Amino acid sequence: MVSQFTGFLLLFIFISSVTSVDSGVEEEFFKSGHTNNWAVLVCTSRYWFNYRHVANTLSIYRSVKRLGIPDSQIILMLADDMPCNARNPRPATVFNNANQHINVYGDDVEVDYRGYEVTVENFIRVLTGRLPASTPRSKRLLTDDRSNVLVYMTGHGGDGFLKFQDAEEISSIELADAFEQMWQKRRYHELLYIIDTCQAVSMLNHFYSPNLLGVGSSQVGEDSLSHHVDPAIGVYVIDRYTYYALEFLERVTPTSSKTIGDFFKVCPQHQCRSTPGFRTDLFRRDYRKVLVTDFFGSVRNVEISSNKMQLTNATSEERPDDLEQQHGTKKTKRKEDGTKLSYAIQFPGDKEIGKATQPTVKFSNFFILGSSAFLGLAAIACFTRTFS
Repeated sequence: MVSQFTGFLLLFIFISSVTSVDSGVEEEFFKSGHTNNWAVLVCTSRYWFNYRHVANTLSIYRSVKRLGIPDSQIILMLADDMPCNARNPRPATVFNNANQHINVYGDDVEVDYRGYEVTVENFIRVLTGRLPASTPRSKRLLTDDRSNVLVYMTGHGGDGFLKFQDAEEISSIELADAFEQMWQKRRYHELLYIIDTCQAVSMLNHFYSPNLLGVGSSQVGEDSLSHHVDPAIGVYVIDRYTYYALEFLERVTPTSSKTIGDFFKVCPQHQCRSTPGFRTDLFRRDYRKVLVTDFFGSVRNVEISSNKMQLTNATSEERPDDLEQQHGTKKTKRKEDGTKLSYAIQFPGDKEIGKATQPTVKFSNFFILGSSAFLGLAAIACFTRTFS
């Protein structure tokens, strides 16, 4: 009886140890549990004097693209077209610094909602997925229950609201209900909401959905101030909170170990002139251990295969026709030339440039014969004049 009890006890300990090892491995490799990343970036302001709000949004857009989120998984909403504004002294550009070092508009920006398309209705429809059937795929937020979503908004706001184009506004209650619909419809796994506006924290007060983090650039009763003006453009080019957030993100790489806890330390009161606020009570994980790239970066899916593949180089003449190969009417064997395939050198060094073949000059036989005759006659003339 004692031996049986001992056997059951050893079996229980073995199973528990295996389970703990498996859970430890799973926790190590799948800490966040998400499989894809999306971003919704919204500028709600029109008019030239709100240039900085467009620069804010494009700065975050540039950062998430650099960290790996593709355009196909970014919804970019700009309420005004600053690059093409008649007052812009440098058309087709938007700068976030007076040095004009980085054109955050660039040449590969894909704006999904522009101008008067940026409305409260369209924003909520994007979040909840309640779009007309005719809406193209590029304007849809195609998230699922394993998606980590970053939502960034900037513009003019007040206590419990954010204005859209000086014509309408979204309230903190409407925003909270939109996020709850997303959760009920399994449209996100974890969500990070960032808002840079006056009295921004008031937009976080009514959140009640799980797995949600909120960041506001200013407390209730505080203004969110601009950082600096560009004299060449004549307006402020970026807000303080976004400026220091961008400064932080520029030091983040796809393999960085920086956490959301580090990000929450961005722009303290002596830098921002306002006091950023946060909502962390709804988030199930310890935000101090959550990687910044869980929201600003992208998951890289890798499939591991046990099959070995040998890559060889074959000339086009030795490759069988695809149609004949499919029907099996012709079989040819590729010959290996022994050379290894490698990436082409995009910027060759001095050694590679020196290896370029020098041009060779070839003269015709008629030219050589004529030249020889001319030199012979010249030599005879010189010899005759010398002894005359």
